Amino acid sequence: MDIGAASHIGKVRSINEDSYCIEQENVELYIVADGMGGYSCGDLASSIAVETIKDHIVKHINKELESELVKGIIHEAFNVANDAIYKESLSNANCIGMGTTTTLALYLNDKVYVGHVGDSRAYVIKNNQIKQISSDHSLIAELVKRGEISEDEAKLHPKRNVITRALGTSSTIRSDIFFLDNREIDILMLCTDGLSNYVEDEEINKILMSYKNSEECSEELVELANSRGGYDNITVITIKK
Repeated sequence: MDIGAASHIGKVRSINEDSYCIEQENVELYIVADGMGGYSCGDLASSIAVETIKDHIVKHINKELESELVKGIIHEAFNVANDAIYKESLSNANCIGMGTTTTLALYLNDKVYVGHVGDSRAYVIKNNQIKQISSDHSLIAELVKRGEISEDEAKLHPKRNVITRALGTSSTIRSDIFFLDNREIDILMLCTDGLSNYVEDEEINKILMSYKNSEECSEELVELANSRGGYDNITVITIKK
């Protein structure tokens, strides 16, 4: 597979609170995380999430496990990370309320497992068609789901950045975990909302289909988000077969 990643501070923020992971030595694991809250502690929250989840999965995952056990281990990894971030926030007054979104993809045997908390996204491209496979855990997503606002209204809503789930903001967390057949995926992309808030899905699809090299895809997507103001940190991981 061809793997590429790009992460940028953007043009407004003073630090990059995003973190990401590409792990291929022991397992095929990819993670993006978008931290928030408490002075400079957003970057701490996202880095704890990425490292803790990676370490747990590398330690416990093997190719002999059945699918439900794999999902269980990913669930445990999110819980361990949530606990680590939450305890760190309680021990450091500057970091009270810190948390992070986290989205991962684990390639194992003939499946791709996706774990997800928050509004960082996972997209799949198959036969030149793009589909968001993660569901945003956000106030706006709930309003759209209930039919209270339209998709177009959601894009401009003043509370579009309010998320309803994040690792580390409470003592417990509920994560979405599922798997896909790897044969149904031509390209998988993970990103933080610094991309998805400013670049439309079809624009993402066009760039992913226009460049064969995953590194170029990721860099072009970051550049496009920056060209529209760069109002947030931006992180992208692109995985092509």
